[in-house]
Amino acid sequence: METINRDSPYTPAQAAAVTGLPLPAVHKAIEYRLIRPRLVREGRSHYRRLSKSQVLYLQLEANGLRCLPLAKRRQIARAVEQAPSADMVLVSPGGALVVEIKAARRQMEGGLRRLVQAERTIVSDPEIMKGTPVFRGTRIPARAIVEMLAQGASVEEILEGYPTLSREAVQLAPVYAKAFPGRGRPPARPWARPRPPRATQDRLAS
Repeated sequence: METINRDSPYTPAQAAAVTGLPLPAVHKAIEYRLIRPRLVREGRSHYRRLSKSQVLYLQLEANGLRCLPLAKRRQIARAVEQAPSADMVLVSPGGALVVEIKAARRQMEGGLRRLVQAERTIVSDPEIMKGTPVFRGTRIPARAIVEMLAQGASVEEILEGYPTLSREAVQLAPVYAKAFPGRGRPPARPWARPRPPRATQDRLAS
C-alpha cells in the first residue's frame, strides 16, 4: 500500500483521524457546506476527497469552532481556504473576534505525521492473513490491538503480551483504524453463528 503524501487529498475518515473530530462531525461539516470536498471517481464509484486547507478548517472545528453560529463558521472556512498560510482570521470588524489558526495548523501537521507513520507501521498484504492489516514484520492484526485498548488494556499490558511491538506502534493502531474504517473487517467466525434450526430440533427430539 502506498503511503499518502502530506499534500494529498484526504478522505473524511482520514481527516477525522488527523483532527480528532468524530467522523459524523466531518460529514456534518460537508452537509452544512462549510467545506466542499472534491469528488474523485475510482472505478464506478465516486468518493469525497478533502484538501489540506479543508482539513485545517476541520481542526478549528475540533478546537471549539462549532460553538459559533453557522454563518460565522462558513465565513471562517472560506477565509482558511483562500489563505491557508495565514496565522489568524478576523471574524468581526475592528478585530473584536479573531480566530487563531497558527496553533491549529501545528496540531494538524502533527496529526498528518501520525497518519503517515501509521501507514508505514501497519500494512495490508494479500499474502499475509488475506490482507488483514497487520503490524509490519508481524502477523499481529492491528484491530486486535485497537479492541484491547478499547476494552481498557494499558499499553504496558499489551507490550507484555506482544513484546515484538513498540509503544509507538500500539499508539498508532487507533489512528490507522479511524483513518481506514473499511479495512480489516474481522474474519468470519463460524463458531459464533447460531445453530441451524434443524440441528436444534434434532437435539430437542433426542
